[in-house]
Amino acid sequence: MVNKHLILTILVFAFVMPSCKQDKESSKAVRKCNMMVLKPATRELSSTYSATIRGKQDIDIRTKVSGYLTDVKVKEGSTVLKGQTLFIIDRVQYEAALQTAIANVNVAEAAVAAAKLTLESKEKLYEQHIISEFDIQMARTILAKEKATLAQAHANEVNARNNLSYTEVKSPSDGVVGTLPFRVGTLVSPNDATPLTTVSDNSEMYVYFSMTESQVLSLTRRFGTLDNALKALPSISLELSDGTIYPQKGRIEAISGLIDPTTGSVTVRAKFPNGGRLLLSGGSGNVILPHEQSDCIVIPQSATYEVQDKVYAYRYENGTAKSHIISVFEISNGTEYIVRGGLAAGDTLITEGVGILRDGIKVDIKKLTE
Repeated sequence: MVNKHLILTILVFAFVMPSCKQDKESSKAVRKCNMMVLKPATRELSSTYSATIRGKQDIDIRTKVSGYLTDVKVKEGSTVLKGQTLFIIDRVQYEAALQTAIANVNVAEAAVAAAKLTLESKEKLYEQHIISEFDIQMARTILAKEKATLAQAHANEVNARNNLSYTEVKSPSDGVVGTLPFRVGTLVSPNDATPLTTVSDNSEMYVYFSMTESQVLSLTRRFGTLDNALKALPSISLELSDGTIYPQKGRIEAISGLIDPTTGSVTVRAKFPNGGRLLLSGGSGNVILPHEQSDCIVIPQSATYEVQDKVYAYRYENGTAKSHIISVFEISNGTEYIVRGGLAAGDTLITEGVGILRDGIKVDIKKLTE
């Protein structure tokens, strides 16, 4: 009977020998690959951030007095100037209150005049020793009291005049009128939760977006301080909600000094001119921030591969492919990487077949690009 172990050994040997021979032959084979010599270049990349658009001032218009709306002088979306009348509130009760206040002032002025005459008369009698010092002091006290009453009457008149003026609700700034939730005949008051309207000063627009903490730290390290970064950052573009690019450039004006603990982001504010009134408060879009890199090493993304969040590339060294970990700029154009470390000008980069290459495999140049 044939030994089973002997048969198994013979079969394994028969399969292993050809395999080893193929591996030995493949290890001697030289793979031809496209390569490129790295040299400094200049690239302008851009990063995109979701943004919200706000007017330079979005002012809630509220009434200071209660009453029925008798007239609405503007329409939704109309442009208004500072001081222009927007709404009129029923004036009757406030005109009556003003007339009453004026009358009270007249009464108080007459009382003061009478108290002065009384005091002058009693002073003469006091000089003739006809009345006592108590009488003259009482006359002076009455005059002071009537003067205080007059001052109070004047204050009430001012208050009544102000209330009457408040029946004309005026715009505090130039801008565009928002929605008009109240119509003629509606009873309005200062306690209403909803404002009469909103006036947006949109001659210039503020565009708000967020950066990550690491991005803000990168700017600080790059320029020294955030103030220096604000001065050095280039003009930015705004992509509108319909996909078109706003024709005018904007600039970043402020970077918040606070990090949102829930998102880990920092709020950034940019300002855009809005002479054509194309931008509307409450709108949305995308801020496009350009990044120009000069004298940098640029490689195709197709010439790299990733393992556990690390980026690798093959460098041609002495006829073999050598794998290197490289660091790249966090922003890319989708087809290229800007290399921060791991490769240098003059290195020869293998740009073809990186997915099937192995570290140390023999390679030769099929096509060299400079």
